[in-house]
Amino acid sequence: MNNGLKDIAGRFAVEGEILGIEPLGSGLINDTYKVCTSGSTPDYVLQRINNSIFKDVELLQRNIELVTDHIRKKLEQAGESGIKRKVLKFIPVKDDGTKTFCVVDGQFWRMSEFIPDSYTYNIVDPEYSYQAGKAFGNFEAMLADLPQQLGETIPDFHNMELRWSQLQEAVEADRAGRMSEAESQEILSFLSIHSAEMCKAESLYRQGLLPKRICHCDSKVNNMLFDASGKVLCVIDLDTVMPSFVFSDFGDFLRTAANPVAEDSPEISKVNFRMDIFKAFTKGYLESADSFLSPVEKEMLPYGALLFPFMQAVRFFADYINGDTYYKISYPLHNLVRTRNQIALFKSALEHKAEMEEICMG
Repeated sequence: MNNGLKDIAGRFAVEGEILGIEPLGSGLINDTYKVCTSGSTPDYVLQRINNSIFKDVELLQRNIELVTDHIRKKLEQAGESGIKRKVLKFIPVKDDGTKTFCVVDGQFWRMSEFIPDSYTYNIVDPEYSYQAGKAFGNFEAMLADLPQQLGETIPDFHNMELRWSQLQEAVEADRAGRMSEAESQEILSFLSIHSAEMCKAESLYRQGLLPKRICHCDSKVNNMLFDASGKVLCVIDLDTVMPSFVFSDFGDFLRTAANPVAEDSPEISKVNFRMDIFKAFTKGYLESADSFLSPVEKEMLPYGALLFPFMQAVRFFADYINGDTYYKISYPLHNLVRTRNQIALFKSALEHKAEMEEICMG
């Protein structure tokens, strides 16, 4: 057993003797370990928080504590059973019971109880999409009356106006000399046609016509825990929980789930916005979120399905124009291929806009 990790785990108020620590999962952002203890005491999840991405760890953990405490109270009020399996529980550090993280050699660590007999899946089919819609809608619904204000763990994470201005700056600077390419000009022209429509959410928010809610902001199917019967236990990976528009969770899920190929697939002819996934996810989402959605939020759900492939195309294209300084690339045209892929997904979703509107408002 890694004695350094055992020392870090020992700083938290764990029950039982620590018997072993092993890597858990394959997350790309944080380093995660399972801490096994003796006897009938709980096992734990020890995690190093990536503070190069999440700059304000104190704010991040405060967000998570407020959210999980509120959800726990809601479950208790509803008379739910097995609450320990339906919401994450973070462990305080021994020398300061008010804190749920510690700093060791400049690295930030936290610990939560491990939820036994729970599973994550990467399957994206209509059934799992329905379950995902229901879970993320319910997550937002339980937090709709959270009295405390949360901070933004990644400021302007889903701000389309900001992403568009970043692209304009990249085009003006043209550091890699790629704006002379005919395809770059064609892409910029296409994106410009739709930019005003895709930036309308921030404008509506400033006018007081569109609210921000507490959203997960990383709504992937593998960010849910299931029990052995396939029923959702809870939503996990809460680092990005913060105020946003409801279609952040709605559109972000569909951007990856409704595309039958990966976002960097060069097989553009296979890119297609899957309406079976849209219908299933929307059905689950509205079943649990309809109770708190305002008419304008419900009306803008199809906009969310369009926004996220558009936003990602803008981000990939800006990075290509900047000379590939943000996203990791495997070959010189990688970001351009990603841009083509996301534009194709946006175009496909646009073809289904009327049908999506009918489903959401019907």
